[in-house]
Amino acid sequence: MPPAKKKRTRTYDPVKIRTAVETQFGHVRAAVAGLTDEQLALPTRLGEWTVRELAVHLAMTVAAVSRALEREAPASATLTVLDYTSVTAPFADAIATGTREKAAAHPDLDALYAHTAKELADGLAGTLPARLVDIRAGGMALTDFLVTRTVELVVHTDDLNAAVPGLEVPYDRQALAACTRLLADTLAVKAPGGATEVRIPPYAVVQCVEGPRHTRGTPPNVVETDPLTWIRLATGRLAWADALGEAKVSASGERADLSTLLPLMA
Repeated sequence: MPPAKKKRTRTYDPVKIRTAVETQFGHVRAAVAGLTDEQLALPTRLGEWTVRELAVHLAMTVAAVSRALEREAPASATLTVLDYTSVTAPFADAIATGTREKAAAHPDLDALYAHTAKELADGLAGTLPARLVDIRAGGMALTDFLVTRTVELVVHTDDLNAAVPGLEVPYDRQALAACTRLLADTLAVKAPGGATEVRIPPYAVVQCVEGPRHTRGTPPNVVETDPLTWIRLATGRLAWADALGEAKVSASGERADLSTLLPLMA
C-alpha cells in the first residue's frame, strides 16, 4: 500500500485575516462602550474574571500584535499557526495576572480600546504579511499570528455574550471561519488519521483519528456540528456529553467519539 499523502497546511489570505481581526475588534469595542458599570461587574465563565477584566483581556489579545511588531524580528519562524494551542498554556498565569493589573490601571475602557485600535492600524501599516514576529514562545509569521488573534477574539466574544444577557456581539464571518478552521486543523494534527470525518459547515471539514481510511461514499464515522458549538467544544466551554445530550452535535460510527481528544485548548 502506498504511503498516505502528507496533508497540506492550510493558508490564509493576509488581507482578509487583517480585516477580520480589525472588524471583530471593532464589534467588541462597540459593545463594550455600551456596557454599564453593573454589567462590567458581572461574573464570567472564566474563573474569577469579571466582564471588565474580560473586556481588558480582549484588548490585550489585539495589543499583543503591536507589542510583537515592536520587538526585533526573529531570525526564523520556529512556530506555525498549528503550534498555537500547544504553546499557550505555560503563559496562562502570567496572562491572568497581567489582565488584572491592566484592568486596575485602565478604568477608562473607551480610551484603552481607542489606543489599542490605533496602535494596531499603525503597526500593520506598510508591514509585510510575511514579516516574522516574536510571540514569547518563539518566532511566527505575522499572518499566522493574526490568525491566532481571530481565535482569541471569537472565543472571548462568545465568553462576553455568555456573561451579559442580551448583548449579542456579532461575529465577523472571516474571523469565525479562521477560528473554526484553525481549531479543526489542530484536531487533525492531534489525532492524525482518516477514519473519522469532522464537518463544521460552512467552514471546515477535516479527516482525523487512526483506523480504516475512508475513500468513497458516505464515511462510516462522522461528526457534525455548527461553528460556535465546535469552538466551545474545542476550548472547553462545552463538554462533549452535554453537546450530544442537547443535540448540538451529531456523531455516528464507532470512532466518532471525540471526548478523549477535547478540549484542544482552554
